[in-house]
Amino acid sequence: MILVIVLGFVLNLSSIEWAILIITIGLVLISEFINTSLEQIVDIVSPEKQEKAKIAKDVAAASVLVSAIVSILVAVFLFLPKIF
Repeated sequence: MILVIVLGFVLNLSSIEWAILIITIGLVLISEFINTSLEQIVDIVSPEKQEKAKIAKDVAAASVLVSAIVSILVAVFLFLPKIF
């Protein structure tokens, strides 16, 4: 995250590009917070191993993965044209 912000300054992103970048970073952080909260709630409600609890945790973790992949795509679209 720090590297992306520094790169944004170095490449002189426009206001719109900064807005896109900040929203993307925020969405990844929010998805991680939701994932962590959901995992803790599942652990409290279902301390013993259950298949449905595992599925809930896996789906929450997958949402973080998807948001991270999307953030990489956003970075590619923002930074590659300025680098090349």
